[in-house]
Amino acid sequence: QVQLVESGGGLVQAGGSLRLSCKVSGRTASDYTMAWFRQAPGKERERVAGISWDGSSTYYTNSVKGRFAISRDNAKNTVYLQMNSLKPEDTAVYYCAAGGHWPPSAVINDYAYWGQGTQVTVSS
Repeated sequence: QVQLVESGGGLVQAGGSLRLSCKVSGRTASDYTMAWFRQAPGKERERVAGISWDGSSTYYTNSVKGRFAISRDNAKNTVYLQMNSLKPEDTAVYYCAAGGHWPPSAVINDYAYWGQGTQVTVSS
């Protein structure tokens, strides 16, 4: 059974940085396109970033371009999301997802596996 476990969330001041990690177990991470989503209170879950199976292609939603960077280390079965210049509007639960095709889908049901989420809170 495939499991995804996120870590690295926390409370940070505006302008600060966090790095999220998503550890994949049960299957080889390189089998999957990987993506990060986020969900703020009262809002729908939105796609933030995606990375192809080999790391050669990446995707970012407009609001995080130039601030966030997605990467993967398939030898460690881990995907990362480096978040810099954080803003209060980045506050959300961040989820890691595996599956789907490239480019990374915005549709939640296109992903076969999800992590439990990690809270990111950015104070002003």
